[in-house]
Amino acid sequence: MPFALPANADVFKTIETLLIGAIGGLLFYGASLPGGLISGAMIAVGAAGMLGRPVGLPQPLAHIILMTLGLSLGSMVSPTLVKNLSAYPVTIALLAAATFCSTFGSSLYLQRVHGWDRTSALLAGSPGALSQIIMLATERNADVPGIAVVQIMRVIILTAAIPLLLAAFGLGGHGGIPDRGPPATLVALAELAAAGILVSLFFKWVNFPASWMFGAMLASSLLHGAGLIDGGLPQWAYLAALIGIGTLIGSRFGNISPRVILGHIRAGLGSFAVAIVISSLFVGAIVLTLQVRPSDVIVAFAPGAMDAMLALALTLHIDPVFVGAHHLSRFVYVSIATPGIVHWFGRAKDDIDD
Repeated sequence: MPFALPANADVFKTIETLLIGAIGGLLFYGASLPGGLISGAMIAVGAAGMLGRPVGLPQPLAHIILMTLGLSLGSMVSPTLVKNLSAYPVTIALLAAATFCSTFGSSLYLQRVHGWDRTSALLAGSPGALSQIIMLATERNADVPGIAVVQIMRVIILTAAIPLLLAAFGLGGHGGIPDRGPPATLVALAELAAAGILVSLFFKWVNFPASWMFGAMLASSLLHGAGLIDGGLPQWAYLAALIGIGTLIGSRFGNISPRVILGHIRAGLGSFAVAIVISSLFVGAIVLTLQVRPSDVIVAFAPGAMDAMLALALTLHIDPVFVGAHHLSRFVYVSIATPGIVHWFGRAKDDIDD
């Protein structure tokens, strides 16, 4: 098929979507809200879509955004962080158990109380890895709007509530925007991009969910974790990636009517409450039995976006290595385990194809 230029309407829609996302993200960022670039862009684009504006991003641009974010996330990995993955065996194992219990607890709540099907309930109850969950939900013909509403409500509540909670109990400090250090050299950036593309294409070939972001993240993590590359993306690219992922997620809400969102609020709040109660039991047990700071465990076990939680940890003067090790472990666990959980415990294939 010959290459065809996009129509003017598609170009204008893309530009308008990016502008709305940038304005929303920068407004939240200027207000010093944790995770403001993501949540601001997401809320602004989602609101514009629900008000009738055509929002959306073309697939090639979406892939670039996902890969950029993956490379940026992977650059947070260092030899020290990899070493510390083995320094927290008990808490990382308990985090996997908490993730498993929260997923099934929230899933049972959504099935028994709100009548959701098993696949949709499992995907909505899986904490974190929002982009992967949404993509997997699309592939499995699950209730994407409902899953998106439940997932995003959890992210927004956590991002807003954790700083208030820690401040109320005097567990967190305050600081400026975290410094990501010097960027990698142009040669290193080219190597990162090449490795990210190759691994992403491989994951795409084997139909791995969220292949573009996870493949780039894995490639970047391996190169940084082995000490072969120092430094990450320039700060402007990192900030643009955060706005981009918020814009991308927000654009997926553009066609969801306010009625659908209102119809899933109770499910979102109830599912969140179940997950928080289960996670709190694990956090309480760890704090009472192990020599760890409560604030570190709270942020490490919070099922929010890994990048936002790491930035939040730095801003609140919480141990970023401890938090990073646990969120990296949870991200990998959710990304790898969720497709298997959905396959074994979700709807039968005959039900999906109907």
